Amino acid sequence: MTSLTRLGLRSLSRMAANPQLDKLNLRKPTEKVLYQGTKVGFKAVTAANRAFKAVKTLGSPQRLPKSGGSGDLFDLTPSDDQAALQDAARTFAMEQLRPAASAADAAYAAPESLLAQCAELGFTALGIPESLGGMGAERSAITNALIAEAMAEGDMGLAFAALAPSAVSTGLVLWGDADQQARYLADFAGEKPPAAALAVQEPVALFDPYVLQTRAMRVGNGFVLHGLKSMVPLAKTAELFIVAAHLEGAGPALFLVESSSKGLSIEEDRSMGLRAAGCARLRLESVAVPAGNLLGEAKPAVYNECIQLGRLAWCGLAVGCAKSVLDYLIPYVNEREAFGEPISHRQSVAFAISNMAIELGGMRLLTWRAASLVDADLPSDEAVTLARRLCADKGMQIGNDGVQLLGGHGFVKEHPVERWYRDLRAVGVMEGGLLL
Repeated sequence: MTSLTRLGLRSLSRMAANPQLDKLNLRKPTEKVLYQGTKVGFKAVTAANRAFKAVKTLGSPQRLPKSGGSGDLFDLTPSDDQAALQDAARTFAMEQLRPAASAADAAYAAPESLLAQCAELGFTALGIPESLGGMGAERSAITNALIAEAMAEGDMGLAFAALAPSAVSTGLVLWGDADQQARYLADFAGEKPPAAALAVQEPVALFDPYVLQTRAMRVGNGFVLHGLKSMVPLAKTAELFIVAAHLEGAGPALFLVESSSKGLSIEEDRSMGLRAAGCARLRLESVAVPAGNLLGEAKPAVYNECIQLGRLAWCGLAVGCAKSVLDYLIPYVNEREAFGEPISHRQSVAFAISNMAIELGGMRLLTWRAASLVDADLPSDEAVTLARRLCADKGMQIGNDGVQLLGGHGFVKEHPVERWYRDLRAVGVMEGGLLL
């Protein structure tokens, strides 16, 4: 039995044993999968209700081996276990995220009960080694992409909120040292993982993640951070942040910052899309950070990997959201009649739907290809760049065409396509927030 098979079976078995499935009416769908696969206040201080502490001493940092794969054989067919995990995520997304999406969008926040349900499914634990209490046997970017795609089919904003904490736990697994992992990862592998967020984005025009305005200065035995981050998911409730800042003498670097840190506060940050993620601005005013909270030793390769994996994660969300648009439009154009016949009989409509399907297929393949290169430990920056460019452009185009084909219905909130259009526009501008 391969390590990926063990991962899939352990994950699904844990889901099947979860009593929350009965409350969510997901018992039968999950058993079927198992069988087949054998409003934040202005400048309000963030929540601080957990004291992170090391539960054990680690002799060395724990990493997950990459799932491997061949860079020569272009076969991106998901394994049975990957498909089973994606089906479970999709079932949850369609039955729980989608019905809650409209209200969450209007409230600019995800319901706490829904986020708790997302956490209980255990997707965060999939990326944490067993030695640290998680369920991970190996690291698979492809599997993470499939889960992100499935969650975004329910709603992209809620998927962003649900997957945001795993960006921090993934960062700790990839780049954290033994002390950092011992202090923080046990909580993420527990039954109630903390809300957490990766803060890279800044409120500047044409933001470049490699040219950061947030600054970190060496002071004594630690660092002091100054700056402003934007579009930080779960900002009001997050207990731990990974903050990207320019470290003098070293360049862009990542820092672990607890929400209880003096000088850290949040500000309102209303946006066009992704409203359900509860995004806000994170203000850092002379925030002291211990020397031991520098992640990845400020290595340029670590920061670059963070940016590339974040961009790839947004590609996964774009594919899932774009698929929702297409799935919603096909029955609509077949049932909507004009001049005595379905509008799908009009050549312009049929061609538009066909083009959307073609572009969606391209988005998916480029995303999976880039993820497969990550898994094979091969150079992937170019593949990620191509996937990001295509998903940003064509994802927004699919959203726009969806609104257009619905006519007047595309302009009202009675239909969800206008929300998906707003969310898809974020793919081309968002940096950080997620890691694949």
